Amino acid sequence: MELKGWLARSPIVAILRGVKPNEVEAIVEALEENKILVVEVPLNSPQPLDSIERIARRFGDRMLVGAGTVMSADDVRRIDAVGGRLIVTPHADVDVTAQAKESGLFAVPGFFTPTEAFSLLKAGADALKLFPAEGASPKVLSALRAVLPPQTAVLAVGGVTPTTLAAWHQAGAAGYGIGSSIYKPGDKADDVRRKAKALTTALADTKA
Repeated sequence: MELKGWLARSPIVAILRGVKPNEVEAIVEALEENKILVVEVPLNSPQPLDSIERIARRFGDRMLVGAGTVMSADDVRRIDAVGGRLIVTPHADVDVTAQAKESGLFAVPGFFTPTEAFSLLKAGADALKLFPAEGASPKVLSALRAVLPPQTAVLAVGGVTPTTLAAWHQAGAAGYGIGSSIYKPGDKADDVRRKAKALTTALADTKA
């Protein structure tokens, strides 16, 4: 399945920054129960490759699992080795994007300007991450979409909450990277289950 297919099934991307390996499976199970099927473990989390490997082994046949805060081509190779299939960066790094594509992984690099966006698309990005979205606005995304190739999938990441989903949807976002509104360090599976339900309910209301 292409990345757009995953986003069509699950526009919400769960960012599990700070998650620990011994708790990650229960948390991802809570996400799957709420039909959130794309999961990113940032590399500045405790033992992130261990968490990614655990998720990929248990859920990888039915969920898209990968890493965020990816900063180098070596990181990409390490993520690939443990079964991660999604590479997300906070910055406009064409080398990381190119390495992800060379490894056969999905690349979603971060950008904030049209110049960065077009450079990343040229490098093979599967989608673009508008970050930090809270530093822009849905109006900025609307303006960007007017000049980007129409098939470009843009994810709004940073500060997206159940109350702001509708505005980003109307601006043309193909997905939403959700961090603390779905998980923060110390949250238990039941906390994530409750937050995930609030987000998926808001998303359904937005689409309706």
